[in-house]
Amino acid sequence: MSSNNYVPKPIDTSDVIIPEELNSLMEQIARNVHEVWAKGRIDDGWTYGAERNDAEKKHPCLVNYDELPESEKDYDRRTAMGTLKLILKLGWRLEKME
Repeated sequence: MSSNNYVPKPIDTSDVIIPEELNSLMEQIARNVHEVWAKGRIDDGWTYGAERNDAEKKHPCLVNYDELPESEKDYDRRTAMGTLKLILKLGWRLEKME
């Protein structure tokens, strides 16, 4: 199969509303998304660099989540939000265990 014929078909979650009480969970997921991404990069030999340089494996986002620009945090938040919306769309219920 040629990759030129690939047409992504994500599940439509546009009708899903995330309850406000899940906002802190969404932020925790976003933070962890960054941690997983950063660990993978570091494991692959990448290090921090003020500018991205693929040849030298340098990346400016290899910093603590709190130090990321808002645009990068928003990327991770969208990933987290999409994950939560999909979970709810598929009929799962989230419940915090005390």
